[in-house]
Amino acid sequence: MPTMLTGPMDLLIGGAVMTALVACATDVRSRRIPNVLTVSAALLALLCRLLVGGPWALIGGLLGGVVGFLLFLPLFAVRGLGGGDVKLLGALGAWIGSNLVLWTALYTALCGGVMALGLALWHGVLRRTLGHLSLMLTHWRVVGPGPVAGLTLEDSRSLRLAYAIPIACGLVLTLWLKA
Repeated sequence: MPTMLTGPMDLLIGGAVMTALVACATDVRSRRIPNVLTVSAALLALLCRLLVGGPWALIGGLLGGVVGFLLFLPLFAVRGLGGGDVKLLGALGAWIGSNLVLWTALYTALCGGVMALGLALWHGVLRRTLGHLSLMLTHWRVVGPGPVAGLTLEDSRSLRLAYAIPIACGLVLTLWLKA
């Protein structure tokens, strides 16, 4: 009977999935993803990569972590995501490498968009949400990318989506379609 984890890549994929699941539980419960989770997951990923694949695997993990972190950093800069979300994608990148973290970010954005629209529809604020999206895109086109007054995560009227969930969905889609 085959085991769940049969090789080095399976170990890395398992680590990424476990990191994402713990982040989901934490984000849903407390609306934050603590540094102790993201930093320890990234360090564990790099250690596993070094032990199972040597220096080149470690370099691949470092590159994946940096790419994952940098992909979501602009969204953090305009207050569209929290810092924990950015660090989570970086930690996942350390587990799965730069190629798969690119796909994870793309699928995360798609899942997050669908979930955000569903949440807005559920709460009866879809029209307002689409109006805010239009305002934000117009502001970015005219003024350039940056925070839009009144349209930040700090707004108490903003709907909250625990973004670890779309990140985990993006990871699962990536692993299903690309790994």
